[in-house]
Amino acid sequence: MRRVVITGLGAITPVGNDVKTFWNNILEGKSGVDKITRFDATGFKTQFACEIKDYDPLNHFDRKEARKLDLFGQYGLVAGDEAVKDANIDLDKYDTSRVGVIFANGMGGLDTFEKEIFSYVKGKPSPPRFNPFFITKIITNGLAGLLSIKYGFQGVNYCPVTACASSNQALIHAFNYIKWGKAELILAGGSEAPITEASIGGFNSTKSLSTCNDQFSVASRPFDKNRDGFVMGEGAGALVVESLESALQRGAKIYAEIVGGGEAGDAYHITGTHPEGLGGYLAMKEAIREAGILPSQVNYINMHATSTKVGDLSEIKAVAKLVDNQPENLQISATKSMTGHLVGAAGAIEAVATCMAVHTDDIPPTINTQEVSDEIAALGIDLTLGKKTHRRVEYALNNSFGFGGHCAAMAMKKYEE
Repeated sequence: MRRVVITGLGAITPVGNDVKTFWNNILEGKSGVDKITRFDATGFKTQFACEIKDYDPLNHFDRKEARKLDLFGQYGLVAGDEAVKDANIDLDKYDTSRVGVIFANGMGGLDTFEKEIFSYVKGKPSPPRFNPFFITKIITNGLAGLLSIKYGFQGVNYCPVTACASSNQALIHAFNYIKWGKAELILAGGSEAPITEASIGGFNSTKSLSTCNDQFSVASRPFDKNRDGFVMGEGAGALVVESLESALQRGAKIYAEIVGGGEAGDAYHITGTHPEGLGGYLAMKEAIREAGILPSQVNYINMHATSTKVGDLSEIKAVAKLVDNQPENLQISATKSMTGHLVGAAGAIEAVATCMAVHTDDIPPTINTQEVSDEIAALGIDLTLGKKTHRRVEYALNNSFGFGGHCAAMAMKKYEE
């Protein structure tokens, strides 16, 4: 099996519209939450979210092109372009049939879908009329296709859709394709633009979202005794995943090595995680088995930790089981406390953060957690509360779990020749 490395990063997030800004802000514990501006949320149970700030599509696309793209497509193209440029790829020197795109999404062009349907219902034209770009703007796989077309990548090209595990699975699949020798380089990640009326209203109806409208600035509070649900976020993360041989041959900068990927199913409930975190445990166990390491060698886990009552507890139970209740060498944190939950893009943007933690030996904090719940505190795991930590990060895991019981964990290692 071939070694696989990360050579390019891209990000557009609620706390920064490029990787450098994003990374600096999460190390400083900056929150991206504020009142929703995308629509009038006055009548909604949740009136706040982590929106992207200072974004103008015309800084990235001409007006004609922007009209053809849903926000999730725009975000993914922006992040993907940053990653490709960061990797300094000379496209003319690649066999493009060996270069691919695996780019995930959870809900597709939801904003476009809503607006088009609302417009149709309001006017009821006869015969029915829809925007000619309606379908291409909403389909979940459209972004992977657009990235492939933009760069001429003719290898593997698809979009995993497993709710909030989607983009972490995209990265694991990219890792697999390259280690098996089926590709040399893959642009992988995920994008999501879910801050819409239907999304906020729908997640409210499942009781998944925080409703702390009077204290929204600290509403995303993983592990806290008073956590009451997640805060919706939006954006995209992109990573260039490449064979070590290819990276060395072209003298590429290497951020980290991917050494394992685990996928499993809770087989328990469509929205609720297994009470003991069974699927998460199995995914992490497989990731470190493939990495060829012991649980005690893992220094950092970027948790899925969405701030839900059941989800946070079940995941941390899974971690405690993984390390056999001996977490002395381990730190965990939840970057969702700053970015909110980017749904299908969560795993990708958190993979960027995890990769940077391995690369720089800086562990980002968990913010807003004022009083750790008793059940979580009893497990004795360092939650990296309040401020970043600097320590050697040899191995790290990135966790993502989605509705349907989809569980994914990716293992990274500090690159050494």
